[in-house]
Amino acid sequence: MRTVAIHNLGCKVNSYEAESMEQLLKTAGYSVVPFSEEYLADVYIINTCSVTNIADRKSRQMLHKAKKMNPDAVVVAAGCYVQADEANAKADEAVDIVLGNNKKIDIVTALDEYFKDKEHNSFVVDIANDNSYEALSINSAGEHTRAYIKIQDGCNQFCSYCIIPYTRGRIRSRALVDIVSEVEKLVSNGYKEFILTGIHLSSYGLEKKSTVTQAGISEDYQSLDATGETLLDVIKAVNAVDGVERIRLGSLEPRIITEEFARELATMSKVCPHFHLSLQSGSDAVLKRMNRKYDTKEYYSKCEILRKYFYKPAITTDVIVGFPGETEEEFEETKQFLQKVHFYEMHIFKYSRRKGTVADKMPGQVADNIKTERSNELLKLAEVMSREYREQFVGVKCGVLFEERVTLEEKQLYTGYTGNYIKVNISCDDAKENALADSESQLDEAIINKEARVLITGVDEKSGVALGRLLATGK
Repeated sequence: MRTVAIHNLGCKVNSYEAESMEQLLKTAGYSVVPFSEEYLADVYIINTCSVTNIADRKSRQMLHKAKKMNPDAVVVAAGCYVQADEANAKADEAVDIVLGNNKKIDIVTALDEYFKDKEHNSFVVDIANDNSYEALSINSAGEHTRAYIKIQDGCNQFCSYCIIPYTRGRIRSRALVDIVSEVEKLVSNGYKEFILTGIHLSSYGLEKKSTVTQAGISEDYQSLDATGETLLDVIKAVNAVDGVERIRLGSLEPRIITEEFARELATMSKVCPHFHLSLQSGSDAVLKRMNRKYDTKEYYSKCEILRKYFYKPAITTDVIVGFPGETEEEFEETKQFLQKVHFYEMHIFKYSRRKGTVADKMPGQVADNIKTERSNELLKLAEVMSREYREQFVGVKCGVLFEERVTLEEKQLYTGYTGNYIKVNISCDDAKENALADSESQLDEAIINKEARVLITGVDEKSGVALGRLLATGK
């Protein structure tokens, strides 16, 4: 029996695809071992990322690390780095097989053919002209309670800083029947929470109505009469599956948030009040240079719509600092806008040049030390706003889906998340008083992977994690 080790780099979509490849290999008789020097594998698969030049470099480093761990092993370079730079990936002496996007489903066949003659080692399609959706699927996930469900691939936006439309191709959507089938299968295996994800999730079902140019996609989420299912149809279908307790959404474009969309979501009790709206900058001038399709006024109106239909929804976002030409005034505009929205969480990124993008050739590249200063300033702001958001829930009764038992400073705790993704810890001793359990194993069974009512009693000073007390049934 051959052994295989898989190392994943990059986004949640990549993680999903790595899990799918792992399950295909298990079915084919491979034994999966950890990616570690303690375990020598016959095959190493690096599921690469290419979102920045740094990501490219990390991908190459991991490929070389794999070959160094076992020079006799077969090393597979899979995914976005291969798609962006096939020639260099094939020329790399550490790489035996290159496997592009939309070909990961063929991992077993690729290995079989390589083991036959060691000649057929390139499996890369012209992703810009491949309109098929790669039918990968999973029946289990790395986490015990929640599972990510990939429902969409590709992007038509062509933001000036982003290489993804070139590595992932045009938008294409997974069949609704396949999505529901996978969710049902995962429910039967004990999963309660599902995160719908994709490269450009808001584009689900819109490929037949899209007109693509280098300037970006022509669609308007507020008026488009799409053919076939939309993202809202997917959410409704998953919401109707027995056993699904929670639904979360991956990153959304602001323009998909309309009165109708939010109103429909609010009628579905399983949809969590937790929304990640991509922002990138709070300066209209910077947004225009980024080739984003909205301004700050429109973005803020979308946040107000969500707050109209959901009780204190958790709104999170991404922000890039130091984009080419970003002045002190534009950075200050961004900071003030972030304070105005008052996000629950922000992912702060220092702009990283990426060859092959429009922004790479823009004048006014910002110095690294200035990027670092601006990043640090926003990270501090993010910490303050996140704590302020969590403190609003002290004294509030919330549903918490518990994920595991942990030991922290010699204390036994159960940890889980509210619907709006606030992490909550309760003591095991407290749980014993309110759960019908005679032993530790019975207590774990009663708490882990179950949703329970919890009174939020405070926010830990050091970690910022919410502290709670389990409520007896009916309270």
